[in-house]
Amino acid sequence: MADTYLNNLLGEILVEALLTIAIIVLITMLFGLLPNPLVLFGYLLLILPLGSMWRDYLIWSNRKFIVSTRRVIQISGVFSKNVTDSSLEKVNDVKMGQSFLGRLLDYGDIEILTASELGANLFRRIGRPIRFKTAMLNAKERLETGQASGGKRQELDVPALIAQLDGLRKQGVLTEEEFQKKKAELLTKL
Repeated sequence: MADTYLNNLLGEILVEALLTIAIIVLITMLFGLLPNPLVLFGYLLLILPLGSMWRDYLIWSNRKFIVSTRRVIQISGVFSKNVTDSSLEKVNDVKMGQSFLGRLLDYGDIEILTASELGANLFRRIGRPIRFKTAMLNAKERLETGQASGGKRQELDVPALIAQLDGLRKQGVLTEEEFQKKKAELLTKL
């Protein structure tokens, strides 16, 4: 899966790599003209683009985009984790955008428009966006046609699910309001 995001990483560090090369060339050209302390300062300037490239690498290596049979998930964060997910059932539309550089390096932005409270999830600079969008829409279609569960639409055991929800309510995992809302949803499926 790492190669999926390689193009994204290359696009993000291109500017830092060019800046690093420019600083090295400039220091090399001016090496004979400047006193030694100024040359040392020039080499210290390399810390900025190299540090920025390291930061970009850490961000890139800790970002994952996942399409499951029921959800679309984005996981990111270096020190702390942020998880954004959308239920495939609530996905209304998917928008994709690619810049010129994004088309060359095969990355782009995916915006998932949902019927949930969030409204939209934006996945920025995702590698192979057309492939991701196609996989997500195919998973949504399989979910809607009942193929996500092995080709057969599973019948819900509504009373058992309500009993499980009641157990969660008694444990304090669900509030009374959440329990009643979910119970009403399940009763409509009878």
